[in-house]
Formats: sequence, structure tokens, C-alpha cells
Amino acid sequence: MPSAPDLTPVPLTADMVRGAVELEPTGRGLLPQRLPVWARRRADPQLAFAAAQPSGVRLVLRTRATRLRLETVPTKQVYVGAPPRPDGVYDLLLDGELVAQATAIGGDTLTFDLATGGYEHTPGSTAVVELDGLPAHDKRVEVWLPWNERTKLVGLAADAPVTADPATAPRWVHHGSSISHGSNASSPTATWPARAAAYAGIELLNLGFSGSALLDPFVARVLRDTPADLISLKLGINVVNTDLMRLRAFVPAVHGFLDTIRDGHPDTPLLVVSPIACPIHESTPGPSDMDPSGLAEGRLRFVAAGDPADVARGKLTLEVIRRELAGLVDQREDAHLHYLDGLSLYGLDDAERLPLPDDLHPDAATHALIGERFGLAIDGLAIDGLAIDGLRRS
Repeated sequence: MPSAPDLTPVPLTADMVRGAVELEPTGRGLLPQRLPVWARRRADPQLAFAAAQPSGVRLVLRTRATRLRLETVPTKQVYVGAPPRPDGVYDLLLDGELVAQATAIGGDTLTFDLATGGYEHTPGSTAVVELDGLPAHDKRVEVWLPWNERTKLVGLAADAPVTADPATAPRWVHHGSSISHGSNASSPTATWPARAAAYAGIELLNLGFSGSALLDPFVARVLRDTPADLISLKLGINVVNTDLMRLRAFVPAVHGFLDTIRDGHPDTPLLVVSPIACPIHESTPGPSDMDPSGLAEGRLRFVAAGDPADVARGKLTLEVIRRELAGLVDQREDAHLHYLDGLSLYGLDDAERLPLPDDLHPDAATHALIGERFGLAIDGLAIDGLAIDGLRRS
């Protein structure tokens, strides 16, 4: 790794990286992946793309270094006809406190044409993130990667020895949609799952996949096989906004998803979390479509394209999803299974005060609100699953 003369290269090892399921070797570094390779082979392009974005992935180090230099190959996303997207943000935490932020200039570019569905990949230069002026004492250093920018780890250098800092906190594995992935969050530690984990003092593995919380059986198998002290599933919005299935298919699919997880985690506390408020889909089915008038004005907005009359024929809305999930948890008679109403995290009153900017995804302030409320809900967790303060046992 090319480095400043006063810095020594540090081998990047798997135990330095948290929040990834695998580190995929590439010709230009290690790519953190949030699904194992066998599952990625079963995934459609949307899910595979989301799983390669490092939401919740961070380097966790122990060092006296005052200077760190991280080389990466980020992948920037460009959308034809849309305003440029801001560069992904890296968060630097020292002993759990956010002290600095940085961006990586350079990297590859993916240019998407929403009109045709095509894209073009343009290779670019390696990017460098410099972290300077750190205190010289022994400390825990966390470098959180951008939640929305696929990032290959090329190399690390420092002016003092660096080792991995082992995890000691209970491990929380969370699965959800783009809202869990981080959509519209201001930085990687500002996503609601990262905020909740920090509040509750637990170790996060974020398996939130933009557009892809769709009850895929192979995702359930990943959750089954992943060590966890707490598992949560935030289900419903993607099933509605993709218009994926009707009620007859949805309820058995959730049962099957839970059955698979329970094969590997028979007694692990398991939270089923219903959708937060989304006024366009509360009583109107999907799919969600982009509002063309918004695109013409340089902003992205979504509309519900379904017909409320079709609910009587089994089409799904968020109101239906919440009712069915609550009843399903009751029916299973599982002492370690709990239901959390998404409206307790962000309700219709909150939507009036903090509206969803694109009518589908929360903004930074709403991520903070959801993270705090979820953290409060799990803060009283007994790891043996006997009690979870703040949760309604359905």
C-alpha cells in the first residue's frame, strides 16, 4: 500500500471488520458483504447490490496511533437527469464518541438510467481517507463505512501499532428494508439501527437491504445460521410497495420465515416489528411509483399506485400488515417471540410533524427519533428472552 513515510502498513484482517458477513477478495481490495456468497447467488440484482453496501460495517481497532490512513475504492452512484448525490460519509469514533467525519474522493462510478433500466460502470482511482490529530493514548477506534456506498478496503496504515478490538457486547442481528439500511440518514452512525445499538450498548449486524425485505427463504437461512443474542425483523413496507404478494401468501411466508430462523435459534429473543407510518400506503396498496412531476423538478417523490378497493380481494396495505403480524405473533405461542408496533417508533402524528421527504423514507431527524425509541424498547432486554421491557407481548 502506498503510504506516507511516517506511516507503517497494517494488514487488514477479518477480525478488524465488524458488521460484515463476509469479506470478498477482489482485484482491488476486500469488499465487505452482508450476505454470504451462496445467498448472493440466489439473490436478484437489487438485493445483491444492497448487500454489497456496507451499512453498519466498521473497522474496530485498538491503537495509540495519532494518524490513520485508510485506502478504499468507493462506488459512487449517479442517476441520469437527477442532481448529483453527495459523497458517502465515514464516521470516526473514539471510545464510542463521534469525533470526526470524512469523505473519500475518487473511486468507481455507476451511472443509472432510470428510463431504460440500464447502467454503466466506470472504473476510477483509489481514494484515501486521512484521520489525523488523534490522541496518543491507548483507545478504541471505529471507522464506520458509508451506509450507501459500496466500499472496497484496499489498505490501512498508521503511525503506531494497530490491533483488532474484540467484541464483548450482546449481538443484535436486524433485518429490514431501505429504512433499516439507512435511506436518507446523514451518516453511517446516524441510521436508526446504529443509533439504537449505541443507545442500548449492543453489537449491531445490520441486514437491512434496500427494497429487499421480501421474506426470501435464503435470507431466513442466513439469519438462522448467524450467531445472535437478539434478532429483529422489520417486515411489511417492501411487500406492499413492490406489490409482491397478497394476504393468502403473506401470512404463510412470514410463518415459514420464522420457522427457519427458529431452527437455528429456538430460544433467542425474536422481535417482529411492523411498518412505521407511511401515509401513502396506510390504506392504499402498492406498488409504489416514482412521481414524474417530482423528477421534473429535480426531486424524488413516490406515490401509491394501487387501488384501495383491491384490499377486499387480498391486496396488502400497511394497516393490513400490522393487523396480521400482531395476530400471527399471538398465534405462535412462542414465549421468546415479541411484536413491536411500528407506529410506536414513528406514528401518523409524527408523520405530520416530521413528514417523509419523498413520502416513503425518513429523514435524518426521523432516523434519530426511531433509533431512540427502538433503543428504549430493547434497553431492558434480558438476554435469556424472559423479559423485554417496553415491548407488548402479543
